[in-house]
Amino acid sequence: MDLQLKGKCALITGSSSGIGEGIAKALAQEGVTVVVHGRNETQASRVVQEIVANGGEAFIAIGDLATDTGAEQVVDKALSTLGAVDILVNNAGAYFLRDWMNSTPSQWIELYNINVVSMVRITLLLVPQMRELGWGRIINMSSSVAIQPMSAPDYSATKAANLNLTVSLAKELAGTGITVNAVSPGAIVTPGLNGIMLQIGSAQGWGTDLEQIQQHMLQGMMSNPTDRLGTVEDVAHLVTFVSSPLAGYINGANLRVDGGWVAKIN
Repeated sequence: MDLQLKGKCALITGSSSGIGEGIAKALAQEGVTVVVHGRNETQASRVVQEIVANGGEAFIAIGDLATDTGAEQVVDKALSTLGAVDILVNNAGAYFLRDWMNSTPSQWIELYNINVVSMVRITLLLVPQMRELGWGRIINMSSSVAIQPMSAPDYSATKAANLNLTVSLAKELAGTGITVNAVSPGAIVTPGLNGIMLQIGSAQGWGTDLEQIQQHMLQGMMSNPTDRLGTVEDVAHLVTFVSSPLAGYINGANLRVDGGWVAKIN
């Protein structure tokens, strides 16, 4: 299937590792010129080098999206390098393993700024030029816990906000040629998730063998009808399709990639 993405340009925030890295590589394989964003230049450079080695085209933008200045630096670099951004994947975010009683109001505010307001910053900076193009794709990365919260209540609340702003932005941009959708991964194997599972495994007395801990998780809190954990590619393939012209009638949607973990129709 030709996704008609060749010649498009994309900025993927938080793409120096994990799911964002996978999305950047998947888009590049379809002929998209990508800007790899992160706060660590060494990590971002590695991703760019791997994309280029596989025949893709990629550039770096470094900046802290939790600040107005950092967001402006990233957008300025992306636009000066690419000329225009057709596809924005709002993937950057943070996760902390803490519950209600060991979190503070200031920590909730800080995480909301990182996970929600950072999306607002980048979106407000890039939407005007997408309007001029008359075409655009905005994909906001949420999470299954936005609908079915478990631990980390502050994180779950920010992911629910990501879904809400996706729908309001889709309505705001009606008739502009820009679509706005959310993708909500479940348990996806990344270095970050592996670290969290090791913490949980240690607390539960499951030892330090990651494969065994994963099996314990699949029998408990990460149990799903597909009976496996997700891969970065599972998410990246969906995001790539939703980024394409073929997905023009998908708008304001929440697309779950969780193996059926969320026991709801949507």
